[in-house]
Amino acid sequence: MSVSGPKSAYQSGPAAWVVILGLVLAAFCAPVSAVTVSGLYSVEVPVTGSSPNELAVGYADGLARVFVRVSGTRDVLDKEGVEAVLADAESLLLSYQYLRGENGDNRLRMAFGAVGVNRALASINAPVWGANRPLTLAWVAVEDRGSRSLITESPDSGGSDSQQTSSTWQRAFDQAALDRGLPVALPPATFSGDRELLSDLWGQFVNRIRGVSGDIEHDVMALVRVNRSGGQWRAGWVFDGMSMDGGEESVTAPTPEALAQTVVNRWAERYANRYAVAAGEVGESPQVDIVLRGVSALEDYGKINDVLEGLTPVVSVGATRVKGDQLTLRVAFSGELDQLKEYIALDPRFVAIEGEPSGPEVASPESAEAEMVLGPAATEVEPPVRPETENVPEGSAEAEPGDAEAEGNQSMFSYQPVPVDEKEAEQAFESLYQVLYYRWETTPVIGKGDGQ
Repeated sequence: MSVSGPKSAYQSGPAAWVVILGLVLAAFCAPVSAVTVSGLYSVEVPVTGSSPNELAVGYADGLARVFVRVSGTRDVLDKEGVEAVLADAESLLLSYQYLRGENGDNRLRMAFGAVGVNRALASINAPVWGANRPLTLAWVAVEDRGSRSLITESPDSGGSDSQQTSSTWQRAFDQAALDRGLPVALPPATFSGDRELLSDLWGQFVNRIRGVSGDIEHDVMALVRVNRSGGQWRAGWVFDGMSMDGGEESVTAPTPEALAQTVVNRWAERYANRYAVAAGEVGESPQVDIVLRGVSALEDYGKINDVLEGLTPVVSVGATRVKGDQLTLRVAFSGELDQLKEYIALDPRFVAIEGEPSGPEVASPESAEAEMVLGPAATEVEPPVRPETENVPEGSAEAEPGDAEAEGNQSMFSYQPVPVDEKEAEQAFESLYQVLYYRWETTPVIGKGDGQ
């Protein structure tokens, strides 16, 4: 059934021009490095089999993990009413894929609807942390058996102890960041041999580390020193940036993997405490920002507004900013965000910009023969009719992956820079949905779907 709300009338005349001209005159500010996390609502979990009961357990497990990512806190799983919501996890599915492992290590890959998940969290009075998140540059120094190593983004895979140490910790922090949907960057490997810098990091001399971080994209720096303490690993860190500065915080854990997870958990919960939206602010009509480049005239704005207003899922459209030839619109919509993207994709004048998170957020098949099954949440708004629609089979889709967990989880996540300035940074961090990027083509480009 098609669902749509009331459309806001397109305003022409002097009042509209005043709004647009005011946006054009907005002041420019210094750039920041907000990051959109694509894949927050996609997850892959182990399952024992493909029977309805076994799949139901997998749905609930997957939704629980998504709840932690999107709320920003593990406490969400202790909320009153959460068990009933998890028991009905299938109703929030956009699609799923059953991955049959060679050794019986079967997995279930799922994509949940962002709007449905956010509303479900609000229904149990849980916070909702959006897809636009601060990028943390983690300077991590590890001391083990009298030797110190700097953990970098792509350590050498050689056989030395320091190289093996760096690789172990790099994988641990990458996995922890993936689990929580937190953008974390490690410094380039070019710094790995700088013993003076390593000494400054161990001493947590923020000013010196800040000086060498100027060319590395980040919102916040974390200076972390890790060492053994008794039978445990200990991590202590200080933050720099975004008014998060303060004294050293510390945690302990028995293994590198557990320590990295504990550290990133603390970071995620601190950010979520600051930027997550309260349940009462989620609202019935979700809103998304659409950035259009190549908007060179007020006539273009009128055409764009008319096109979007005419789309079934769109409730209202309003301009929020004009910066050069870039127009930002705030669009309220019904149904799921992926369905809105499908409608926009039908108009060739909206060209998705390559590298930006503007395509539907679903799990990527690892096999060319893999098929995805649509879930109930995919039908809240009827999808637009395409000339080459493929039939989706009933039942579970199966694939034969190689290393489903390692490859599948990575394929479902990407961190995309959000080109906002300091004035818009706080607003971007508090937005619930990813920013969509398109280039406006006055004359439609025929046969070009690659964003070029």
